[in-house]
Amino acid sequence: MNDFIAGLPKCELHLHIEGTLEPELRFELAARNGVTLPYADVAQMRAAYAFDDLPSFLRVYYEAMNVLRTEPDFYDLAMGYLRRAAEQNVRYAEIFFDPQAHTSRGVPFDVVIRGLRRALLDAETTLGVRAQLIMCFLRDFQAEYAMATLLSSLPYREWIAGVGLDSDEKGNPPAKFAAVYERARREGYLLTMHCDVDQDNATEHIRQAIEDIGVDRIDHGVNALEDLTLVEAIRDRGIGLTVCPISNRYVTGSTKTEQIRRMLDLGLRVTINSDDPAYFLGYVSENLALVAEELELTREEVVRLERNAFEIAWLPRHVKNRYLAELDGHLARA
Repeated sequence: MNDFIAGLPKCELHLHIEGTLEPELRFELAARNGVTLPYADVAQMRAAYAFDDLPSFLRVYYEAMNVLRTEPDFYDLAMGYLRRAAEQNVRYAEIFFDPQAHTSRGVPFDVVIRGLRRALLDAETTLGVRAQLIMCFLRDFQAEYAMATLLSSLPYREWIAGVGLDSDEKGNPPAKFAAVYERARREGYLLTMHCDVDQDNATEHIRQAIEDIGVDRIDHGVNALEDLTLVEAIRDRGIGLTVCPISNRYVTGSTKTEQIRRMLDLGLRVTINSDDPAYFLGYVSENLALVAEELELTREEVVRLERNAFEIAWLPRHVKNRYLAELDGHLARA
């Protein structure tokens, strides 16, 4: 099964580019930019990655971003992930980025997106990995800041596929950003939104994302299984769910693979992704292997997870069909 997964054409839809900042690159960028780190070496840095819930993870996550200062920094960050993606036969990825995490500390939006965009172009021509950007708003900042960020993005509209919402969910429901999402829709952005696992008011937040915001996808969304009405709405509308089992284990104590099994059985478009792999120690292949092992999946079921991902990807139909044909070919050769 591991060999089958290694060769499987993959699609990743829930990947935070800042969450791919490996310790080695963090040290390299710190030296480049004159940033002093409170760690003697990589081992000590990794030992400090001690978190057991979403807030404790976010503290480490945002502190690490301080080394990202210049356009080449963001280029190197993205290329580091895209090289790893190519090694794991990721054929297509939709990549989250958090501009407010950088503009709030004085790094211009233009610097962030130009570095990322250049990496995506180079990766497609040199690595064979196609990727698009999803701009996320930080939900623990004011909605007005999100709106200002949306307006700042408009000159780069052709470089951004859609918008998302992430960071600390407690006390920051989807409804807080309804006006921002409505403007994003009018500007032609596709819509996704984190509904993190086992958070306060989780099912109500999922309901708001579906009914009030009208998202195209939900990131995580595992708690929808607690409400049959939500399950039916997700299935009827063909809304995709981007689940991240290894990160679930870090922040909730459970991989939630039993819930993934239920989603498959219910006919939901569940997908497997890596979230923040530099911190959770697993890229997309490792996440797929974990699910396959814990659920004793067949090869056909593993392919179904990737088929779901390509089907809900923000791609033209003819491009999806090409990737789906690659999936079928891999299964036929197995």
